[in-house]
Amino acid sequence: MSDTTTEPKFPADVRKMTFEQAMAELEEIVRALEDGDVGLDESITAYERGAMLRRYCEVKLKDAEVKIEKIVAKAGGALTTEPLDLD
Repeated sequence: MSDTTTEPKFPADVRKMTFEQAMAELEEIVRALEDGDVGLDESITAYERGAMLRRYCEVKLKDAEVKIEKIVAKAGGALTTEPLDLD
């Protein structure tokens, strides 16, 4: 499976972010928009950046879900792993 976080739709500065960094910036944007601390043009730019950060966080979470495995006990007590079914 390809790493979707490196798709060109995310600028280089965002692709370098961890999930936590992206969430922190997103929270700052939401706070500023809720407080009304920015003008209209700045609000639009901030909203667009926030929407992109939200999508990036969703992709990072989806990538993490794919990597999660569950430990399963097989007959005879042997342990193995298999993909976690979240559905």
